[in-house]
Amino acid sequence: MSFFPKISFQCEVEEYLTKVFRNNELITALGGQEAENKYQSLLSRLSHPPSFTTVRVNTHLASVKHVKKLLFEEIQKFKGLCVPVLEHPELQDILLIPVIGPRRDLKKHPSEVIVGAQCGYAVLRGAHVYVPGIVSASRSVVKAGDLVSVYSDIEGKCKRGAKEFKGVKVFLGNGISELSRSEIFSSSGPLKGLGVRMIEPVYLSPSFDNVLPSHLFLQNLPSVVVSHILNPQPGEKVLDMCAAPGGKATHLATLMHDQGEVIAMDKIANKVKKIKLNAELLQLNCIKAFCYDGTKALSVEKREDEQEGPPFSPESFDRILLDAPCSGMGQRPNMAYSSTLKEVTSYQPLQRKLFTVAVKLLKPGGVLVYSTCTITLSENEEQVAWALKRFPCLQLHPQEPHIGGEGMKGAGLRLDQLKLLQRFDPAAVTLQGMDINSLQDSREDDLISLANKDCIGFFIAKFIKSKSK
Repeated sequence: MSFFPKISFQCEVEEYLTKVFRNNELITALGGQEAENKYQSLLSRLSHPPSFTTVRVNTHLASVKHVKKLLFEEIQKFKGLCVPVLEHPELQDILLIPVIGPRRDLKKHPSEVIVGAQCGYAVLRGAHVYVPGIVSASRSVVKAGDLVSVYSDIEGKCKRGAKEFKGVKVFLGNGISELSRSEIFSSSGPLKGLGVRMIEPVYLSPSFDNVLPSHLFLQNLPSVVVSHILNPQPGEKVLDMCAAPGGKATHLATLMHDQGEVIAMDKIANKVKKIKLNAELLQLNCIKAFCYDGTKALSVEKREDEQEGPPFSPESFDRILLDAPCSGMGQRPNMAYSSTLKEVTSYQPLQRKLFTVAVKLLKPGGVLVYSTCTITLSENEEQVAWALKRFPCLQLHPQEPHIGGEGMKGAGLRLDQLKLLQRFDPAAVTLQGMDINSLQDSREDDLISLANKDCIGFFIAKFIKSKSK
């Protein structure tokens, strides 16, 4: 049963998606009603957070067992939170923490704090409210320590500093204000730091702010799967083409035991700084981060031997990860998707430019993994169909581990090809809440199965480049 309204889109995007999820191939396979039911279920799931928080253990520094013990001790410090920390049988470097919620019996307070949509989504996944995320606060928030109810302005209509907001808002839970209203909206300039400490969130999940920062990396489950599928080996030269903020790049380095070379690129300088900071925090030395446009990463001229950064000579890399820029429609929770249709459809040509460069940079016999965090056909299965036709040297390859479902019909791929793809579909599981009682009654195998399905929308394809004859 839904707690939040279904995700909303601009009209033209909604029409576009409706055609995607009612395509002829899909309707022929499922029937019109079943296809429609799955689509409506997906829209409901996208507005709710996943049922588990996933953290990746930095096995470069400590064992999973040791970090599991430390994490369990940290979770005990959270008032009202008594949940297990689960290991995953196939992803042996992650830990899963069940999320309790939605909690429907919380009492709302007259004093309100309104936060922006992105801040609101972070709160639903366990974060406290930081001052930059606060849009408005009631007149009655007069001092630090006041009890407040926190709401998300999902449509972005609230004016900064407003004393009252009557627009569309979604209740996120209750907290204690760390500052007065006048301090939050001080004329002396924007403040940083904690604004509201959440004590009764609608979804109860531990905050990971500064919790074992060198030992844990907060990451969605499919994002961890990607690096295992690429399966880099110690001593290899690996490229992460669009690497910010560095979650997958640091995972690749860890899987390589920090031996070899991971080239991590992003075209935005501040994001490259974040990659470097994460590598330093996790004490990984084999990552080299560069601020560079991946579409220009192929060198057209002979390189100097001592040059270590981009652009690179053809056939330079043993393995390449292209976690491509995408429309991001698989991210959860998201209650109001704001991009236009023009923005949504702009990603396919960009992805193809990056993919073309990746194929040329890959050594014969090398592995290329393509992934997105979106749900469209045009950025996923259609890209695979295009790649197989455009590059005869590429072959689809089975993925290990294969935890998600198969690819979606609608791009003209054969059934055997769809089975080689991996699509994480939030609609694959019935929308359900989790409370302490239901958690205690659940078998661990059932919880793992739920975690595998109830995650963000994500897509993965694995290619092998044939060796030159």
